[in-house]
Amino acid sequence: MILDETDKKILRLLQEDAHLTLKDIANQINLSLTPVHDRVKRLEKEGIIEKYVSILNKKKLGKNLTVYCQITLVKQTYDISEGFNQAILNLPEVVECNFVSGSFDYMLKIVLADMESYHHFHQKKLSVLPEVSLINSFFIISEVKSTTILPI
Repeated sequence: MILDETDKKILRLLQEDAHLTLKDIANQINLSLTPVHDRVKRLEKEGIIEKYVSILNKKKLGKNLTVYCQITLVKQTYDISEGFNQAILNLPEVVECNFVSGSFDYMLKIVLADMESYHHFHQKKLSVLPEVSLINSFFIISEVKSTTILPI
């Protein structure tokens, strides 16, 4: 699907504030309500707008520790990867999991309350997975930038 500049403006606005009404969007991009409605529906139908979510404040919810983990699997086979993938889907502490190239297999982003919580997670949930050979953890000291906004 080819996006024109109007589509891009709509997407930028919705990324900033998904609560904007169609009328608000129409006013900001100097277009009438009907074409804005039609464009948003088309963007949703085409899957460019995947879903609308609320972004929560981690700190206010007591989730003060963010950890990145490099995971090396015991073997790089389809079955082992799939087993790991399925296990990770059941760990709500893992907010991102990516299969990567390089000297390890997966990069996880984990959000928890504190170091004690991470220690428990590491010992009781992550390191016990039969697919895992090595875990290398990095603890975030200060978050410089965190956004869900894609450059359009």
